[in-house]
Amino acid sequence: MKSSVACVILGKTIETRNKVLIARRAQVGDMGGRWELPGGKVDGNESDRDAIAREMLEEFGENVLVGERIATTQFEHKGKASELRAYEVFFCNDGLEKPFALTEHTEYKWVGFDNIPTENFVDSDLKILPEVKKYVEKNYESS
Repeated sequence: MKSSVACVILGKTIETRNKVLIARRAQVGDMGGRWELPGGKVDGNESDRDAIAREMLEEFGENVLVGERIATTQFEHKGKASELRAYEVFFCNDGLEKPFALTEHTEYKWVGFDNIPTENFVDSDLKILPEVKKYVEKNYESS
């Protein structure tokens, strides 16, 4: 089974508080042009944490701290079973004052969870989103 990771990057500044970072995929492949939680495939014997660190450095030019696993779901893509695991990920930079160096995406933005369904979001992320939202509400919004 193929494995992928999704990064739940929560805003920590006044401008990004109670928001999550999403990015629009380049116009390539089946999901081109759609919005997603940043992340990617886990290669070979790579750990999820190593995959996240590699993907965020490659795709955003950012070193990150990987937190806990939030949720897991399974989905099918082109007839093949896949698993998606979402982790809380911490960036030092919020991409506002100093823009991210994008390589796989055309843009990014901070949005509230309730706004995500209004975006043209990738199916696998939409499937995991309810569990991610519950985690965020439980761990952040009451504080």
